[in-house]
Amino acid sequence: QVQLVESGGGLVLPGGSLRLSCTISGRTFDTDTYSMGWFHQAPGKEREFVAAISFVRGAPPYYSDSVKGRFTISKDNAKNTLYLQMNMLKPEDTAVYFCAATRRAVVGIIPEEYDYWGQGTQVTVSS
Repeated sequence: QVQLVESGGGLVLPGGSLRLSCTISGRTFDTDTYSMGWFHQAPGKEREFVAAISFVRGAPPYYSDSVKGRFTISKDNAKNTLYLQMNMLKPEDTAVYFCAATRRAVVGIIPEEYDYWGQGTQVTVSS
């Protein structure tokens, strides 16, 4: 059984920062062999791609245009943990953020390409 658990969400002022974490557990799970991604979903909207990182060594991370230059995805394989550093947050970043995992080497940008999901963590950017 693979479990993904997000944490680090909260309320932040516009221009502020948050770091989300996604801890992965499971007897056979290894972040060395899974590509990982972050998605977000605002009320009344579909789940949207934010960022992804392949398990292939040296492959560059991939970001949506809306977060490029502000967000950074990274992972610590030793800790089986995925991170999303979010800087210069905007009100339109407000959403539930989900981490996801896939065995695909090429990172996906649609939810259907991912096999495992966390339960999500709320991020609210508001003054």
